[in-house]
Amino acid sequence: MFEPNSLMPHAVCWAADPALIWTMVVTNLVTFLSYLTIACTLIFLVRRTGRILVRDWGYFLLGFALFILACGSTHLLEVITTWSPIFWVDAGTNIVTSVLSAWVAVMLILRVSKIAFGINDYADKLASTENEKQRIEESLVAAQKLEDWSRMSAAVSHEIKNPLQAIQNLQFLIGVSEGVTPEIKQYARLAEEEAQRVLALADSTLSFIRQTTRPEPIDLVDALHSVELLLAPVIRTKATSIHIESKGDCTVEGYAGEIRQVLLNVVRNGCEAVAKSGTSVTVDLKGDEAGVEVSVIDHGVGIEPKVLPAIFEFGMSTKGAEGNGMGLWTVKRLVTKHHGKVAVHSVQGEGTRVDLWWPRSYVPSVEREKATA
Repeated sequence: MFEPNSLMPHAVCWAADPALIWTMVVTNLVTFLSYLTIACTLIFLVRRTGRILVRDWGYFLLGFALFILACGSTHLLEVITTWSPIFWVDAGTNIVTSVLSAWVAVMLILRVSKIAFGINDYADKLASTENEKQRIEESLVAAQKLEDWSRMSAAVSHEIKNPLQAIQNLQFLIGVSEGVTPEIKQYARLAEEEAQRVLALADSTLSFIRQTTRPEPIDLVDALHSVELLLAPVIRTKATSIHIESKGDCTVEGYAGEIRQVLLNVVRNGCEAVAKSGTSVTVDLKGDEAGVEVSVIDHGVGIEPKVLPAIFEFGMSTKGAEGNGMGLWTVKRLVTKHHGKVAVHSVQGEGTRVDLWWPRSYVPSVEREKATA
């Protein structure tokens, strides 16, 4: 079988050393199978990533896979033509391979800048991965602290209500007792008023933190008054005030704790953005048949135009080291959960306006999808 006169068309070549024939056959077959595997893998990759991969890049990978397959075919023909002189098939395969290789080379040259940019961008992302991880961990720690604070506040508020009510009763008894001077009665009345104020703060804290397991009616005006009470320290520090205006029915259905959390985040941002003492934050509510529109307007420093498009992204903060980048991200998620809308309009140096819209009734996502199907 391996005699020189039986080898076509490589008889002359193999005549020098016939022992190398099997070496060439095996190596060419292994090379062909490797190329075939690579080509099939690339085609499989294009099919599985068709939704993500840009069509132009899909065509490039497909052409590259065909080029790899054509290269492998030339090695297969090296085996076949050892005994069968089908030179026209070999020549045709080389023509196809040359055309595909030229096409791949041109496409690669056209994409070299994009590839270089992608590699550099990926390297930059890898370099900043540790910083990103640390920032996310800090945000999660801040969220955990907020949750712990909420639980502690609920416990403290609940525990102080009973002694405060007892103090109120004692103050009332002092005020109605005989023989008590008007001055002492006045002191008792003032003490009772202060105790009532603390009780109101405790009730507001408890109602604010309370989480519900199902949607319920909530008056947005009452919720804003609770927010105003909780933001008292910020209001005093900034020497500002909250001006609430309402028109129409402002009651919506939803998860009370989440709605109050949205209002707290937005109004607090407005108060913290105030730069000039005596400037108020206006909250305008308008209720109609479909829902309630809430506009929170401040005349603060505003938001930079380059930051505004990404204002709802996780980790985005305009407060520097003081912010954790979760406030407006949380607002967006909770408003979307209630099938509402939120938009931010801001002019740097003039102020910011946050527009919220809450639907009148809460419809779960599953039911909403069935209704629109």
